[in-house]
Amino acid sequence: MMRHFLRDDDLSPAEQTEVLALAAAMKAQPFEHQPFAGPRTVAMIFDKPTLRTQASFAAGIAELGGHPLLVEGRLAGIGHRESVADVARVLGRQASAIVWRTFEQSRIDEMAAYAGVPVVNALTDEFHPCQLLADLLTVQEHKGTLAGLKVAFLGDAACNMGNSWAVAGAIAGMEVVFGCPEGYAPAYGSAVVTDDPVAAVKDADVVVTDTWVSMGKEEEAEARRAIFGPYGVTSELMAHAAPDAIVLHCLPAYRGSEIDAEVIDGPQSVVWDEAENRRHVQKAILAWLETHRHEEGP
Repeated sequence: MMRHFLRDDDLSPAEQTEVLALAAAMKAQPFEHQPFAGPRTVAMIFDKPTLRTQASFAAGIAELGGHPLLVEGRLAGIGHRESVADVARVLGRQASAIVWRTFEQSRIDEMAAYAGVPVVNALTDEFHPCQLLADLLTVQEHKGTLAGLKVAFLGDAACNMGNSWAVAGAIAGMEVVFGCPEGYAPAYGSAVVTDDPVAAVKDADVVVTDTWVSMGKEEEAEARRAIFGPYGVTSELMAHAAPDAIVLHCLPAYRGSEIDAEVIDGPQSVVWDEAENRRHVQKAILAWLETHRHEEGP
């Protein structure tokens, strides 16, 4: 069976630990691992806006000895100009792996079914598993461990980041509490949810937030800001977290909305480490999939 990384629970707890350890090793020795030397090609497809994802995958693939091949999603017209299955069959003959940032989870599931090479989810509407690996690596670097830590996720938890934190956090043995309005809880995983932001962050070791206006919801911006206003990460709210709590945000951030400038630019913020760590964990998952491509998953 071909191994892919399409959602967070494509890795077992032991495999998640293994990938994070590999990412840490690759961060310490960036050019030590060259599984795509040749260079072998890794296809990158972006159907949605991107900055960190494209930059970190391109840089990481190059460090792995490979060639990042950018396929313009709008020009390819995947699912319109030609079917996902046909695109998968074509790219699978040209590339050693495929990285795709797209919309419905069903699209990347279909790509994986027909590609014949490992496929990595670079973000879908349902999950953002590469970001979660970066978040976990960042927490591990600053806290020394993952299991047993309390994580508070504030704001719109009914999004890909909320779903991925619910799943990946549980795999890592963390206590993840979502502070969000009624109707905005994660759709996946076993989530502890409260509509009280203070209760959510009380004694939290890690505080996480994300934009309230995700891609595709721009027309709802004003209404969403009113709904999520009480869940903004402010200095006053952070006072209820553990004194040494760290703050994560996957970016882009909107200062004065989901997070205050004095928080994201302050001493508790580790968002720039988090952004850098995308490269290291993505290198690790690509290399890990190359090694384990024909094993049974969890």
